[in-house]
Amino acid sequence: MADQIRVAIAGYGNLGRGVESALAQNPDMRLVGVFSRRDPASVTLLDSNVPVYAMADVEKFQNEVDVMILCGGSKTDLPEQGPYLAQFFNTVDSFDTHAKVNEYLAALDEPAQKSGHVALMSVGWDPGLFSLNRLFGETILPEGETYTFWGKGLSQGHSDAVRRVEGVKKGVQYTLPSEEAIARVRNGEQPELTTREKHVRECFIVLEDNADADTVRNSIVTMPDYFEPFETVVNFIDEATFAAEHSAMPHGGFVIRSGETGTQSKQTIEYSLALGSNPEFTASVLVAYTRAVHKLASAGEVGAKSVFDVAPGLLSPKSPAQLRKELL
Repeated sequence: MADQIRVAIAGYGNLGRGVESALAQNPDMRLVGVFSRRDPASVTLLDSNVPVYAMADVEKFQNEVDVMILCGGSKTDLPEQGPYLAQFFNTVDSFDTHAKVNEYLAALDEPAQKSGHVALMSVGWDPGLFSLNRLFGETILPEGETYTFWGKGLSQGHSDAVRRVEGVKKGVQYTLPSEEAIARVRNGEQPELTTREKHVRECFIVLEDNADADTVRNSIVTMPDYFEPFETVVNFIDEATFAAEHSAMPHGGFVIRSGETGTQSKQTIEYSLALGSNPEFTASVLVAYTRAVHKLASAGEVGAKSVFDVAPGLLSPKSPAQLRKELL
């Protein structure tokens, strides 16, 4: 297609691979390159025809890329790469440090405004789709409470923490929403829920030879910040079971708004996700918003934006008339 959106990826880990797969499902877009801090010769893409370039050379490609999708981490990568790349490209990223979103938007906005680009931040499912559903809930039901539950999902940070416990050979940790807490919210009780009441943490561990299970379990469940505040279940399994059942990256969750209208009628709004692959789904959201960024930039918009600033119709490759006919 002559008018395909030319897309590049900055960073090629789990999320970058997911973006490559998602772009293949969107024929109005074309992956024109991947930029990596690693030696380009060491990076193997799903499609060997797509070139890999050094991140240090990214400025040379300003005229060859319509939108750059940033696939680095929120802790150290995006705070540097986001403002830097917004000088040269329209960008979209999945910055997910909730406490720093306004600070990050301000850092993106200055270079984007100066260079005339659109920089869309915090795109994914949380922040992103869940953020939109929290907004819908509180604006439609102003008298009420919003509840966000995460899981069942593999937590990469907590999994890393259990693998650092002495005696653990392999380990993963899943965050599970409390079925009892969800039932109370769906019932319209509007409960005040503690951290321990909302989520359960479940670990699956392969022990090192001669490691003591009770010692390992105690080290995990008493770990400050990570596990001590939660109800934590530790399961010990063999390596074959671990490989067969715990190598994917599932996730998901719920946003529930419980409120009352006019005559004290109870009303509940619920949005849920059940994801077989967290990075692949997040990548699919990024790609849909990449289309929106291209449309905004083509219309002359500039500056940093969040999902709250993007009209839903811009995500679709279909025309406004087609959307009205088929979906309205």
